[in-house]
Amino acid sequence: MAQRLDILEEKFLNTIKENNLIEPEDVIVVGVSGGPDSISLLYCLNKFKKILKCKIVCAHVNHLIRKDSTEDEEFVENVCKELKIDFYKKRVEIEKLAKDLKKGTEETGREVRYNFFDEVSEKVGANKIAIAHNQNDNAETMLLNLIRGTGLKGLEGIQPMEYGKYIRPFINISREEIENYCNKYNLKPRIDSTNKENIYNRNIIRNEILPLIKEINPNVEQALSRASKIIKEENDYINENVEKIFLEKSHTAVGESSFYLKDFNNNSKTIKENLVIYTINKLIGTTRNIEKTNIDDIIKLAENNIGNKFMEINKKIKILVKNKKIFFITIN
Repeated sequence: MAQRLDILEEKFLNTIKENNLIEPEDVIVVGVSGGPDSISLLYCLNKFKKILKCKIVCAHVNHLIRKDSTEDEEFVENVCKELKIDFYKKRVEIEKLAKDLKKGTEETGREVRYNFFDEVSEKVGANKIAIAHNQNDNAETMLLNLIRGTGLKGLEGIQPMEYGKYIRPFINISREEIENYCNKYNLKPRIDSTNKENIYNRNIIRNEILPLIKEINPNVEQALSRASKIIKEENDYINENVEKIFLEKSHTAVGESSFYLKDFNNNSKTIKENLVIYTINKLIGTTRNIEKTNIDDIIKLAENNIGNKFMEINKKIKILVKNKKIFFITIN
């Protein structure tokens, strides 16, 4: 008789199947810190790699923040030796780098990790990167984004797949289920003591706010996960319409896109907002540092229909209203 799958393993395999996260012959870089989430993910991928017909390698970044961070590195390396998984590591003084770059420690650490995962991917010919985000991480992200005043995009939370490359097979699995799995299989993961310190906003959400919300709804993580999926479906519908409008109504040349004001204004405010975001992203490849107020100003400029008016949104793009058209122009 075949051995019954653990509930975590069932959810892991179902998430992969439902979202088409892994296909035969995929080569996957697994980001592993040594904590319960990433160690469980590494074990699951290794256990089912023959069934999934994929190859895995492990990548670890030592942030050199905690005194015992090198012990984490050695732990992950030893696990990989035991499982016969190729191991790649990088050491970076994240706090010093963050100070030099004048960025937050969390943001810098994330950038370094993802850049290293990309480096390893290129080196080994990988086409996927597996990240151990779980259902609790998703809930924390949604609440953080809500507090920051995000739009619908931010309320999508963490999706099972992004950019056709980053996969999250644990996104429907709770932190409690992961801890139970570690205990059941005696995985003995490393524990990051800073997770209990409220020095980051995410930790405040995790340690203070979510426990209070659970007094109202003990299943808040599952509820937010359902909301995340619903919002993603609705965003996809909006984005499909926006892309269709862009293809049918925009006039694109090198470094610019334009619309007749009549075509642009003849849309709902939601569509216009998303059309602005879509167009800017098409031109410069990002909407980073584009604020809600910038988008509102662009829409107002188009509605006022005053010729030869322009505004610079940032150092990369400007908006011009001229000859009954609105132009999005890149700045060289």
